[in-house]
Amino acid sequence: MNSLGLNAILTTPGSSADSKSTSSRDPEKIADAAKQFEALMIEEMLKSARASGTGDWSGTGEDQTGSTMSEMAEQQFAQLLAAKGGFGIAKLVVAGFDKK
Repeated sequence: MNSLGLNAILTTPGSSADSKSTSSRDPEKIADAAKQFEALMIEEMLKSARASGTGDWSGTGEDQTGSTMSEMAEQQFAQLLAAKGGFGIAKLVVAGFDKK
């Protein structure tokens, strides 16, 4: 997942981040960016949970292959969870943009 900021995702090529053009306020782009943001938050929570535990869920121990597999699984799970509504973070972000 790309860890760009919301402004970078919402800004169209060739326009400045301060621009208030209609293309940067596209509801579809805002919703997509909010889902990406939520997926990133979920992924970081999963990484933190794995790091604080006794090992990864794959049972392969601390080897590089197991770690890479766990990271990929966390990323995919986070994206899927966010796409299905996740924890509601994306809804809050979209609602915040609607107020402006």
